[in-house]
Amino acid sequence: MASARTLQAVILAGGQGTRLRPLTLERAKPVVPLLNRPLLAYQLALLRAHGVSDVVLACSYRVDDVRAALGDAEHLGVRLRYVVELEPLGTGGGVRNASDLVSGSLFVLNGDILTDADLTAMRRLHETSGSRTTIFLQPVPDPRQYGLVEADESGRLLGFREKPTLDEEITTNTINAGIYLIDAPLLARIPRGRESSIEREFFPALIEDGIPCYGWSPTAYWRDIGTPSAYRAAQLDLLHGRAGMPLTPAGECRDGSWIAGGGAVAPEAQIVAPSVVGAGAALGRRCRVGPGAVIGDGSRIGPDACVEGAILWERVEVGAGAVLQDCIVGANVRIGAYARVGPEVVLESGAVVPEHATLAG
Repeated sequence: MASARTLQAVILAGGQGTRLRPLTLERAKPVVPLLNRPLLAYQLALLRAHGVSDVVLACSYRVDDVRAALGDAEHLGVRLRYVVELEPLGTGGGVRNASDLVSGSLFVLNGDILTDADLTAMRRLHETSGSRTTIFLQPVPDPRQYGLVEADESGRLLGFREKPTLDEEITTNTINAGIYLIDAPLLARIPRGRESSIEREFFPALIEDGIPCYGWSPTAYWRDIGTPSAYRAAQLDLLHGRAGMPLTPAGECRDGSWIAGGGAVAPEAQIVAPSVVGAGAALGRRCRVGPGAVIGDGSRIGPDACVEGAILWERVEVGAGAVLQDCIVGANVRIGAYARVGPEVVLESGAVVPEHATLAG
């Protein structure tokens, strides 16, 4: 067990990422790429920036994907350990399953959250308020798709409401943002070895039993990237600097775009900022990449092709004269010459688009 002075975190990544399909059919959600880096790398970098160096990943689906992408994450300045669930245990069971490896007060993060929240300030509130569990609360314009969290004027939590179906049921616009600071001894209250919900069972029971629980409502960037549209939007947010993340794309920043090494940019090829071009990518003559484009490692963009607002994973082949706009393209996809792939299209890894074909969202 780590020393009480070591700041620790548990990241909940036990789900199969069904909302993000088809992208998660061939890759675990924690390592889907954001600007060509795994999503989990951003969470680990955020934790490290706030002094958390010991992280446990509670996972069950395609764990080898995560190990291959990040290993023990030593290169990110943390120690990443894996607790693998034989069967999915939910958010409550997942953190309970990892509880033997943690002590003191620990951060718990949902694995599909991208944020630049000041976790040091969250810990300060936790300590000064006498809270035993502190929850990051986020105001949203339309809370109907989320569970609501009610608090009094001091920030002490009063209760949780399921997703409201009627306007009169909306009592607040603050939602559970998926980051918690929990005193580890409380985790013994969660049943071991069965599925349970930290949001619907654990937190409401704490409040009912009078255990001090507080909400923390910072001004911070926050996005749940659980759907393809939110996933693409998060990358545009990062490209445009809307999130102050402690992790930047690989490569050199040139004229507002990040370009990794080992590739080739042909004469007359244009890279329009902000964009990211991955390692070993090849851009053909007169092609146009950007604005808002992410080209995965080892991808090839043919001559006269146009890629704008599109997210391409690794080793994508784009034929001559093809046009890709505001779409997401998985790894090892082949797009034929003069094909058109339009907004909101999501191509799973390995897909093939014939020459001159048109795909619309």
